[in-house]
Amino acid sequence: MTIDKTFDPAAIEAHWYAHWEGSGLFRPARDEAEPFTIVIPPPNVTGSLHIGHALDNTLQDILVRHARLQGKDALWVVGTDHAGIATQMVVERNLAKEGVTRAALGREAFVDKVWEWKAESGGQITRQLRRLGASCDWANERFTMDEGFSRAVVKVFVELYKQGLLYRDKRLVNWDPHFRTAISDLEVETKERNGQFWHLRYPLADGSGSISVATTRPETMLADMAVAVNPEDERYKALIGQQIRLPITGRLIPIVADEHADPELGSGAVKITPGHDFNDFEVGRRAGFKPADMLNMLDADAKVVQTADGLIPADLIGLDRFEARDQLVKLLEESGVLEKVEDRVIQTPFGDRSGAVIEPWLTDQWYVDAETLAKPALEAVRSGDIRVVPETWKKTWYNWLENIQPWCVSRQLWWGHQIPAWYADDGEVFVAESEVEAQRLAGNKPLRRDSDVLDTWFSSALWPFGTLGWPEQSETLKRHYPNDVLISGFDILFFWDARMAMQGLHFMGERPWKTLYLHGLVRDQHGAKMSKSKGNTVDPLGLIDKYGADALRFTLAAMESQGRDIKLDEKRVEGYRNFATKLWNAARFAQSNGIGGSTTLEPPVATQAVNRWIIAETVRTIQALDLALADLRFDEAANTIYHFVWSQFCDWYLELTKPILQGEDQAAADETRAVAGWVLDQILVLLHPFMPFITEDLWHALATRDHDLIVAKWPMADARAIDPEASAEISWLIRLVQEIRAARAELNVPPGAKLTLHVSGASAETTARVDRQQATLSRLARLEAIRPTAFEGAGAAQVVVDEATFALPLEGVIDLAAERGRLAKGAEAAEKEAASLAGRLNNPAFVEKAKPEAVAKAREDHAAKSAEAERLRAALTRLG
Repeated sequence: MTIDKTFDPAAIEAHWYAHWEGSGLFRPARDEAEPFTIVIPPPNVTGSLHIGHALDNTLQDILVRHARLQGKDALWVVGTDHAGIATQMVVERNLAKEGVTRAALGREAFVDKVWEWKAESGGQITRQLRRLGASCDWANERFTMDEGFSRAVVKVFVELYKQGLLYRDKRLVNWDPHFRTAISDLEVETKERNGQFWHLRYPLADGSGSISVATTRPETMLADMAVAVNPEDERYKALIGQQIRLPITGRLIPIVADEHADPELGSGAVKITPGHDFNDFEVGRRAGFKPADMLNMLDADAKVVQTADGLIPADLIGLDRFEARDQLVKLLEESGVLEKVEDRVIQTPFGDRSGAVIEPWLTDQWYVDAETLAKPALEAVRSGDIRVVPETWKKTWYNWLENIQPWCVSRQLWWGHQIPAWYADDGEVFVAESEVEAQRLAGNKPLRRDSDVLDTWFSSALWPFGTLGWPEQSETLKRHYPNDVLISGFDILFFWDARMAMQGLHFMGERPWKTLYLHGLVRDQHGAKMSKSKGNTVDPLGLIDKYGADALRFTLAAMESQGRDIKLDEKRVEGYRNFATKLWNAARFAQSNGIGGSTTLEPPVATQAVNRWIIAETVRTIQALDLALADLRFDEAANTIYHFVWSQFCDWYLELTKPILQGEDQAAADETRAVAGWVLDQILVLLHPFMPFITEDLWHALATRDHDLIVAKWPMADARAIDPEASAEISWLIRLVQEIRAARAELNVPPGAKLTLHVSGASAETTARVDRQQATLSRLARLEAIRPTAFEGAGAAQVVVDEATFALPLEGVIDLAAERGRLAKGAEAAEKEAASLAGRLNNPAFVEKAKPEAVAKAREDHAAKSAEAERLRAALTRLG
């Protein structure tokens, strides 16, 4: 097949993806091979591909394609998450357009509507993953609500309950009053908002004085149960144990000692509302208040309800919490207990989907004993059983799991795994895998099922084994658990990764994966976090349309440096599209010169030094790639293959071999064609995990193959193929040509001018090299003659390579005086500017007061100007 003149990604991507998937090449039959397993972090079924997905899945695909090329039984488990609150919200919005509400439909009919929506619209993200080139096992795609996985979810819930590790309790949760459900910390978005600090005077019950407290939420005083002071605060020691009579309600509440109260903040006294503040909840428990006795003054809609003691004034009942705040502040002003109001910027929690202010709310929910489950997960990382890359994240793992709180796993939604718990009229609960089993346990008691569903993180925590067939002990489960690697964003280290470790260790008795790799965020080119409000988000599909999937994938891999975020600049994507074009053009050059695909996995026999050199460089590249991929250093791997292809193969090898291919020595030309074809094949295999589309297309264009590149064989790094002598000679030749070209460019020698090269101080080895490489050196460096004698005059450019000096007389070629003047003037200007920048950087006032980016820019400019001055002085010295 003749390679087209122009590389057009769109013309090949859809073709090859359909071919791979349709031919079953993402999961070839390799039952006897070493297994390699990755599970995809299941994207929300409502989702669309964002740049974070593109990074995460590119890294996974690199590892899976690499493992497949190594001959392993590579399984990339794919599927989507049912995304309870997100999906329910989408479907409710669609129904609202038709004038229908969820409540009007009823639960069963609404859930049917969600399934209908999934069937029609839920496949968007999986189609987009295909465009990225993700080689997942689509034939066995999973969904967290499919029948098999749901069976695993129910089994885990019931087993944890039986083991006393799952229970119902009254605790504070993040309550979203818009959706009327508890939500996870990850679904809470904290924003700065202008607010106030209200300073209130709480009178002592005995009339002897008062204590001042400050609050950002004065309405919650209606449910205050204590005032806390620090036990070491001398101002209040004598008051500990006394009573306060709350304004408005008249409730008597104690003054308690607790270190939560900071003597340095405000008055040092803090109002305690255990039912509406997470810190206050813990203070209340330490003070002896049981959750069942803590006062709750809000309903599920965040409207004021009467407390258990009935002390809230009737005219406040039924008001929205913010309306109640306004009314209460008026009452406090009228009663004279409002001391002052301060304007403050308040950190306020919002629901990331509803936009409602989140309310800490005391309610009955289902909880997992995370502290018990966390202990094996802590030990697995401490012992090295789970390898965390980069290791810096181990500290975060320890900190989170050592301080873990009970995990709220119930949600007040209709879409999701309905909790397998049934209640009798007397409140007794029966947890079972089916209603039939629950009824058997209850005897003749009538039962009603818990209406709540499980947190989606609960089900997705089972992903590494639930997708492989558990609770059935399937062959797939036995072969592919534990998984090999998990690729994850650091932002879900606690919410997903740690919980997978907890559940996997508990139910499988073994770590869920051998290695946990955590990547950073993809930021904009200036390092700012991407957000729709800033208008700096990047659409990966738009980049694929413009530059091709291969270019985007390679960009993300090349910029993925362990422990760092990515600053994504579209120019980098354009640059790697140019890299793909360069490979394409190299393949076209090869094809036009009779070079095709190799017929052997082993390198051909080579006598020409340039061929022995490129074989050695190929082996070294394979070695470096193997090490980089084993260490999960994606940037090193990508940059290794990039520099080999661009510089050593395209820029040097093809250039160095042109005279051989066009010469009269047929044996040398045939050898070179064989070597070039072999090297090009190795390049296509090595580059395939990063750029699958272009490599597969060129693989078939260069030869008639009996197999596709996706299932080719990863090359062996055979050190015996490295020829030190040939490597040294060609490396010397390249360095010499580079030095001569640099000198010509620096001194403005006309490109067409052919010069004489004088060689002095050369060893016998260098002299022999000059003799052997004379034709190549003359062509690449634009030389008309090479003389083995020193140049005795002035006005010559001199370069030194190893022990030898090489002189290029320039008299009559350039205006030597003008050139010396230009170089001297340029060097002086650069030195002056460098000195000025050094002065600024040595000035403490500038370094301390300037913005960090300004200081960094000054350092960059100083380094650049210093290098420019050094370069110009060196050129002046070379000119003599």
